[in-house]
Amino acid sequence: MVTTTPVLGLVVVVLIAFAAFGAWFARGRIETVEDYITARNSTGGGALTATLVASSMGAWILFSPAEAGAAFGGVTAVAGYAAGSALALVAFAVLGPRIRELIPDGHSLTEYAYARYGTAMYGYVLLVSVAYMFVFLAAEFTGIASALSLLAGVPGWQTATVVGVTVLAYTGYGGLRASMVTDTVQTILILPLLIVSVVVTLLSLGGTGAAHAAIVDASPDLLAVGSPTGVEFGVYVVVAVVGAEMLNQAWWQRVYAARDERTLRRSFLVAAVAVVPMVLLAGVFGPVAVGLGLVEAPGDASVSFFLVVNEVLPDAAVAVVALLATLLVVSSADTLFNAIASIVTVDLPRAFDVSDAGLTAAARGVTVVVAAAATGVGAQGYSVLTLFLLADLLAAATFVPLLHGLYSSRAWSGGALLASAAGLVVGLAFFPPARGVLPLAALPAASYFVSFLGAAAVSTGLAVLTARLVDRPYDLTRLDRDIRRLEDPEASTDGGTER
Repeated sequence: MVTTTPVLGLVVVVLIAFAAFGAWFARGRIETVEDYITARNSTGGGALTATLVASSMGAWILFSPAEAGAAFGGVTAVAGYAAGSALALVAFAVLGPRIRELIPDGHSLTEYAYARYGTAMYGYVLLVSVAYMFVFLAAEFTGIASALSLLAGVPGWQTATVVGVTVLAYTGYGGLRASMVTDTVQTILILPLLIVSVVVTLLSLGGTGAAHAAIVDASPDLLAVGSPTGVEFGVYVVVAVVGAEMLNQAWWQRVYAARDERTLRRSFLVAAVAVVPMVLLAGVFGPVAVGLGLVEAPGDASVSFFLVVNEVLPDAAVAVVALLATLLVVSSADTLFNAIASIVTVDLPRAFDVSDAGLTAAARGVTVVVAAAATGVGAQGYSVLTLFLLADLLAAATFVPLLHGLYSSRAWSGGALLASAAGLVVGLAFFPPARGVLPLAALPAASYFVSFLGAAAVSTGLAVLTARLVDRPYDLTRLDRDIRRLEDPEASTDGGTER
């Protein structure tokens, strides 16, 4: 195993370089709070595609797909993860132009929820979206802490602190612009590093043939295409990932950052194509780890990628993989820091009379608080996949009722809120990790499949049904009038009447 000091030193140097670059790029470009959280209509196809790829990858790509391959259905489960990751981006290629058409001066999904549905649904969506993004962020910090602890013996709190502080330095100062420009560089580095890491590791194992033989000897069912457990996992993970990403403020920000609708569509579609092979490459390490006999304890599946790397690669190559993992977590952490801060910043003027400078200061302050909290959770060593699934369940019950209002003039606040809450209750009733928390005595058999599909189906059905039963037509063109730019003195803050 490589020693702690060289790896931690390499990580610190790289992170400081990114912090300096991000802060330098943003210098003089943040004149208003709009510049800080939106970067509206400023990003071309290449840069937008790069920030989408970097933001959608994250450290999870080295953990969750491999764990799915090792413990949830082999290659079929990995394929499901890849499909879910791609479909979420494809969905925004369709949804994004609709958002820009109806709300050209918008900023956030909570802002839309307030204008479209009113206070009650707004409060629910605010809670769910921030909770989802925070859990996602905490899972990223948990993942990188676990990876560096395994590879180099770095204490989890040191890893979480170093990553949190350096990413905060440039994100807190430069906002979305700093996040997107560093994403571009991170993508340029991450793609070749991931491909080289996978190829070199497989060659060190003796090639794909040797890896395949090892899996066949240990657990041939992991290679069965269309295995029942893999198909089941693949179906519910598609629902989980797509639902979650619909409530990810980071994508709403990038919808507005795109130069035009054509750039938006093309960039999201290209990013969707790029993500698929990356998830598949990382996910195959789960079955490989099982084939090598490295998955011995329940928690080993989530670090399958790093178990294999640590087993077969020399120390210098292991250090490179540690750097890859760090770049992946940074690429998503800066995005989530800024996304959470942007939601709070947009919503703050509803409660307080705040100047533009005050809003920018508030956004930076929120970023600091979020970074500190996520760093603390990330140092605890919780299960990465469990954290992700909890975040996904919150969103799976909410995304259809929320987005239904972009297309249906009959969708209304009470129906959307009822549909979301009912879907969440159904999902939690079947959610396996909730067994030790829920006080109910007679719960149905736990099942991720029933949990996610039940949450999505119940919320979708009730959203459509309540819209048909209650005749409360809403003029969708009102969204353009009610949601204005933050520096606009005529911006409305009273659009949230009950609908």
